Amino acid sequence: MMAYKLPESVLVVIHTPALEVLLLERADHPGFWQSVTGSRASLDEPLVQTCAREVAEETGFAAPTERFVNWRLTHRYDIFQQWRHRYAPGVTENTEYVFGLLVPQMFTPRLAPREHRAWRWLPWTAAADACFSWTNAQAVRRLPALRGVQS
Repeated sequence: MMAYKLPESVLVVIHTPALEVLLLERADHPGFWQSVTGSRASLDEPLVQTCAREVAEETGFAAPTERFVNWRLTHRYDIFQQWRHRYAPGVTENTEYVFGLLVPQMFTPRLAPREHRAWRWLPWTAAADACFSWTNAQAVRRLPALRGVQS
């Protein structure tokens, strides 16, 4: 029996103090740039644990759960048709919880090749413009206000 993905996920905006944002290019859709994202492994997995697990899996960067900041931003959106087979029959929407992760400086991520094919650090404005997902772009655009920086 296939284990379906839960329709609850995290979006983690990894950024530096200078508001440079890490974006990853999806392996299954070249040209689709995004922050770290991923679904909860189970209903009892705390969202902050999902963040730590996904960041480690997708970038190789191990951050303790207390470093993730819940931005108290939630999106509900339709799951793209090409990805609906990953969810139980009839599931068409996902709820995404947004978190930030401040890192002291840019680092070279170790990508999971089945998930991502490239990475880049961009200033927050360019990163927002490069995101294929409206929810990701919106989250990145909130970064200066959330960090208390004049944009």
